[in-house]
Amino acid sequence: MKRRQLLRAGLGASTLLFTLTKADIAWGANIVAVRMWPSPDYSRVTIESDQALSYSQTFVADPPRLAVDIKGMALMPELRELVSKVLPSDPNIAGVRVGQFAPDVVRLVLDLKQPVLPQVFTLKPIAPYQFRLVFDLYPTQAPDPLQQLLSQRLADIEDVIASVSAPPDPLGDMLAERGVIQPVAPAVVGQPQVAQAPATPAQSNKPASQVAQKTDRIIVVTLDPGHGGEDPGAIGPNGTYEKDVVLKIALKLQERINKSTVNGNPLRAFMTRDKDYFVPLHKRVEKARRVQSDLLISLHADAFYTARPQGASVFALSTRGATSAAARWMAKKENAADLVGGINMDSADATVSRAMLDMSTSAQIKDSMKLGEAMLGQLGKVGKLHKPRVEQAGFAVLKAPDIPSVLVETAFISNPDEERRLNSQDYQNKLADALMRGIERYFESNPPLARSRQI
Repeated sequence: MKRRQLLRAGLGASTLLFTLTKADIAWGANIVAVRMWPSPDYSRVTIESDQALSYSQTFVADPPRLAVDIKGMALMPELRELVSKVLPSDPNIAGVRVGQFAPDVVRLVLDLKQPVLPQVFTLKPIAPYQFRLVFDLYPTQAPDPLQQLLSQRLADIEDVIASVSAPPDPLGDMLAERGVIQPVAPAVVGQPQVAQAPATPAQSNKPASQVAQKTDRIIVVTLDPGHGGEDPGAIGPNGTYEKDVVLKIALKLQERINKSTVNGNPLRAFMTRDKDYFVPLHKRVEKARRVQSDLLISLHADAFYTARPQGASVFALSTRGATSAAARWMAKKENAADLVGGINMDSADATVSRAMLDMSTSAQIKDSMKLGEAMLGQLGKVGKLHKPRVEQAGFAVLKAPDIPSVLVETAFISNPDEERRLNSQDYQNKLADALMRGIERYFESNPPLARSRQI
């Protein structure tokens, strides 16, 4: 009836189309928020809405760009915000274009800096989010964690060389300027020497047992700041995000590890993330294994329904059930990170990687308990402990079969006093110091195994 009345009134077809489309769109989805998460691993774009979005996608390889058509929607100001959210430092996204492609279709075009393998998928509501449409852009040449670790090591060596250059020679400089002597290039003190092959027990004057203690390689400790990106983790009563404080603590611990040695062998910290982006649980384990880590330490800040609980806790893996109801609850909560952070459950990579998480060994768990006890003993010197012993449960992030792994809950972020301390630089430093001492105590009794790796 309305259509016939409009036609009789002599309105043009375009006016008629616009009128009907506005009525239809009034019943469509509303955009709640748009977010971008650039990282070396991948770049993510998230569109959150109050209803599930219908979409189609097209990828063009040359020049690389991804077009996504969102159906049943008008161009909203929130979608336009994506244009300004692209950072120059984003390794994958060069820019975003958005427009009304059809009366009820909004087209987003992501211009890319390099070829990518796009994954576009939807996520159902889960606290704190409503419906999400996600674009994950993985570079076709994925970053190699081992190469990243090597690059960091070489950069450190160059910094040391630069910091110990030869002292100035004013008299020599003056004589050179006057042509009395030829200028001489300044010598560099501390120039690395050609590495000598490590002595075998037969060649060494030391007993074979002492020789075995020295591994003649880099000792790698993987630090895993929990949550990140779409997954804020627990949120304190004053609005502190768990993902932010644990990253700060991890960065401080990284500094301490990189300045330390174990029986003459330098330590090197590898971070599963060093900025605010989400890393799926199986990817965290995969990264640690890729760099042949000697330890994995996952850092978190606990939370409960009430503000009363307080103190630090340390957890190790269990394949025979949790050691307490609290540990079981904690593992369930931490393992839900993938649901909040959002992963493409249909991805073949995710399916294969998750299957690999069921290979943990009793030897790994035994060493993890020793590491946890060393950590717990030191944490008890800087604050209260929630539990006096290492608890165990089925934490997905601890399932590296060949790496001693612990999950450290540094404090209860849901407790106002502990939230305040977690935001304190002084307390963050104390936590990092305690964790560093725990690492050292562990290696004193459990020297790392010799490997062929030389980094």
